[in-house]
Amino acid sequence: MDNPADSTNHEVGPRIAGLRPISGEAVSLHEEILASVRNYLLEGSLPDGARIPERLLCEQMGVSRTPLREALKVLAAEGLVDLLPNRGARVRSYDDSDIKELFQVMGGLEALAGRLACEEITEDEVKEIERLHYKMYSCYMRRDLPAYFDLNQKIHNAIVAAARNALLTATHANFASRIQRIRYSANRESRRERWGEAMREHERMLDALQRRAGSELAGIMFEHLQNKRAAAISFREESGES
Repeated sequence: MDNPADSTNHEVGPRIAGLRPISGEAVSLHEEILASVRNYLLEGSLPDGARIPERLLCEQMGVSRTPLREALKVLAAEGLVDLLPNRGARVRSYDDSDIKELFQVMGGLEALAGRLACEEITEDEVKEIERLHYKMYSCYMRRDLPAYFDLNQKIHNAIVAAARNALLTATHANFASRIQRIRYSANRESRRERWGEAMREHERMLDALQRRAGSELAGIMFEHLQNKRAAAISFREESGES
């Protein structure tokens, strides 16, 4: 029997923004549904605290409720949604205090990663980060926010991986999943006001990494995260979510 909560009208239109259709080409149906719904939550129009329109998602992806709900369980563990007993799921809501604390911790983790990466990184890894950086710059010039965001996250993750610290990598992944929607909203704010500044910060990060300047890179990465926090809070204020 359908959950009454699923019939909530979110006025998302005939096509849901950010939702990727299921092609059947992924490694598994579960992974493809998970990626599609995650993308929808990052790029879609649902505000914090909004109910997830399960029935509509199933119709647009052409899947049953069971695999969708399995995907929502994973997204709940990632911190993107809250599961409501017998009432479906809703977008996870963070207040400004939560965001401040999350970005302070994330900034500290990435600062440590930057310092360690400068001691451990290989030349090939630096070249790969350079490649990602210039691809990201191309997306910035085209104003292609989804592709820019994807490459941005790959750069941050590559620096963390280069630190060669498994506990740091696992802890960073946990926090990264919890704030990825907030970071995406910070990039949406950057489209209007801070995007150019964010690109300059990434240029400074790359330069410090190339010179293996660990303390300098640590400071830039911490500053970068705090600027993202400020942009995310500004976006929330403008959109009425705070």
